[in-house]
Amino acid sequence: MIVKTLVENTSVSEKFSYEHGLSLYIETNKHKILFDTGASGIFAENAEKMNVDIAQVDIAFISHGHYDHGGGLQTFLKLNSRANIYINQKALNNYATKTPEGNMVYIGLPEDLEVNERFIPVGDQLIIDDELQLFSNVKGSCLTPSGNASLYMEKEGLMVRDDFNHEQNLIIKDQEKTLLVAGCAHKGIVNIMEHIKSLGIAKPDYVIGGFHLYNRTTKENEDPKTVKRIGFYLKESGSKYYTCHCTGIESYKTLKKIMGEKVEYLATGSELVI
Repeated sequence: MIVKTLVENTSVSEKFSYEHGLSLYIETNKHKILFDTGASGIFAENAEKMNVDIAQVDIAFISHGHYDHGGGLQTFLKLNSRANIYINQKALNNYATKTPEGNMVYIGLPEDLEVNERFIPVGDQLIIDDELQLFSNVKGSCLTPSGNASLYMEKEGLMVRDDFNHEQNLIIKDQEKTLLVAGCAHKGIVNIMEHIKSLGIAKPDYVIGGFHLYNRTTKENEDPKTVKRIGFYLKESGSKYYTCHCTGIESYKTLKKIMGEKVEYLATGSELVI
């Protein structure tokens, strides 16, 4: 399995552009996958530099309804005419962040995005084939990100706290290895790992994704005590973690001190073989 980071908040070199967002290209025995598109078309520019042909992607996933994960959808639709795009049925709703000044700022998917016939709406769980499986509606409230408090969604005409039921996670099984891919883990990476157990899915060998331990709106890092508790849990889980994007550099440093070689950071331009 090959994983190439097309977009992330940082970069391995000046060769690659970067932004607040996430986009991963994953190549398995059967599929060429695009997981998220970042906030713009930058993912496609970097893909070309990394010898990834976006036109050959055969299946795509949008992790949740925030612009930094689906902002490049229109670019993807222009460059690729074959891949279905699996997106949670709630991801096209109205989502916003509340600034410290009390203003609501739209952070949903592009407002001029037209629903395409290639969009496949997904509910709580979907088995696509023997390699790919999606799940959402994660239960539990253990060590959820405090940054969630500033994130809202529209419900019955009112803006209420986001429940993140539009957030889906991807399980990939390839050649006896299992990979969990999460976008931002708004539901909490600990709860996501516990939810996998409840679904009867084997513990993933690898986990890739942001853990939302940095609040971009308030520019605050997660409480180090909370990060340490997460780190100890993840270390004991037995999986190998590759984090990025919304985890935040300071929180990553805390995780690294606890988890050692069990956690690494993925930046734009990085290539991983697992």
